[in-house]
Amino acid sequence: MQRVMIVGGSGSGKSTLARFLGVRTGLPVYHMDHIHWTPGWVARATPERKAMALKIEESPKWIFEGGFSTTYDHRATRADCLIWLDLPVSLRLWRVTYRMLRYYGRQRPDMAEGCQEGLHSETAEFYRWIWRTRSSHRARLVRLIQDHPHLNVHQLTKTAQVTSFMDSFAVKP
Repeated sequence: MQRVMIVGGSGSGKSTLARFLGVRTGLPVYHMDHIHWTPGWVARATPERKAMALKIEESPKWIFEGGFSTTYDHRATRADCLIWLDLPVSLRLWRVTYRMLRYYGRQRPDMAEGCQEGLHSETAEFYRWIWRTRSSHRARLVRLIQDHPHLNVHQLTKTAQVTSFMDSFAVKP
């Protein structure tokens, strides 16, 4: 495992898993939210995001978590492992709410500098986007996996599976 692609919907636990695996494997961790956002929740221009993502994907070792399907195919071509956190949308919506409350007024560890959690004018739209895209994101990931048979795929659909997967990386006494 040298290049790990972690995907899943918002609130699925991608960032938490990436940080955990980074500690356990020593691989550098990259969060798509650091690339996507600039201070004040301003989205970076797509060409700049693409260039930043492709530069990371060309590196010899990485754990890269997050979306930006524009580079999914390239990332999957370079990756040797894909972890898909395919958890129920109801759980993900609850986690997004909990995360917002937990970090209210502060920046999350996986978020770009200058992006504090809180209620923003786009919050309701974000929830609608999570709900609206649940099926299309699944279909896109199924196709991605089919198109890249070299990937060691871990599709985790329950929190117990995620816990078990993480336990397999636990430090043995």
